[in-house]
Amino acid sequence: MEIKYDEKGLVTTVVQDVQTGEVLMVAWMNAGALRLTQESGQAHFWSRSRAELWHKGATSGNFMDVRQILIDCDNDTLLLKVEPMGPACHTGARSCFYREFKKLE
Repeated sequence: MEIKYDEKGLVTTVVQDVQTGEVLMVAWMNAGALRLTQESGQAHFWSRSRAELWHKGATSGNFMDVRQILIDCDNDTLLLKVEPMGPACHTGARSCFYREFKKLE
């Protein structure tokens, strides 16, 4: 199965808690980040703002042990099912999705 990376060599990656099903974050991977993730069993991503590989938890201690990697039907999005070792969000929140954008009527 071949991943369809975008023009920058990245693939959107959704990160989900394997136990609760909660979506924790969305990040991007390039081929190097995916290889490191598969080799180490911990989540690695590509930081678009810093233009470098990023080992989730390397500075915060909030590592993510990857239990499963799934790919969507179009081969252009990955889903990492992880066991988080702490909050996913840089704000300290468990998930990056803790704010309601707009209330639905």
